[in-house]
Amino acid sequence: MTLKSLLAFILCLACLQAFAQRAVPDQIETKKGNLTIQPVTHGSLVLNWNTKTIYVDPYGGAEAYTALPKPDLILITDIHGDHLDKKTLDALDTEGAVFVVPQAVADQLPEKYKDQVKVIGNGESISELGMFINAVPMYNLPESEDSRHTKGRGNGYILNVGGKRVYISGDTEDIPEMRALKNIDVAFVSMNLPYTMDINQAASAVLEFKPKIIYPYHYRGQNGLSDVEAFRKKVNDKNKKIDVRLKEWYPKKG
Repeated sequence: MTLKSLLAFILCLACLQAFAQRAVPDQIETKKGNLTIQPVTHGSLVLNWNTKTIYVDPYGGAEAYTALPKPDLILITDIHGDHLDKKTLDALDTEGAVFVVPQAVADQLPEKYKDQVKVIGNGESISELGMFINAVPMYNLPESEDSRHTKGRGNGYILNVGGKRVYISGDTEDIPEMRALKNIDVAFVSMNLPYTMDINQAASAVLEFKPKIIYPYHYRGQNGLSDVEAFRKKVNDKNKKIDVRLKEWYPKKG
């Protein structure tokens, strides 16, 4: 076997391993075709709809995105390294992709991305790739200047995708703005202490705004992984109509 063939073989094995470790994607019907939801890791996911690919908070190294289409749109929620991961961004093919980000993220992005960036803040909206994107608050309680996530710095997002409303919480606690959400079809809600909230707060909020489908994500905290099975039970004991979907966001390596 030539060196070139050996390298190609090793690369193929790496691709297969990455694919095997990745959670199985879900398909959600919309008025304009299926929305594919691909969990990647922690707070990172990839959405594919209407031939376009959206990366949310790409993190964890380019190998986590092996065999996935290159992004047409990149949403970033906050400045912390598990959301704004410059090393991963630099290793991905982001040519031609639009970045939708809060101002704090735009201020920290390398200069080479500046022409691709569109900034929106809490309460603002933008239309990209045939979808409507609304930035919503994400922050810690009680509000204070020294909190890990201050109000107004980062964005959660609501995407209108073919008539489906998809909520991405980002790093937030059980805030009034989340409880007040209406008509959410798919939600991704964080639950990891001490950075966001515990499963009790998350379940209480979800029971309040009643998404049709809820994915616990971003659930690795200082003491390991949150008990998402217990979260599902807390939600479904009180509302069996909410579809709680547990996915493998932390694939084992090796």
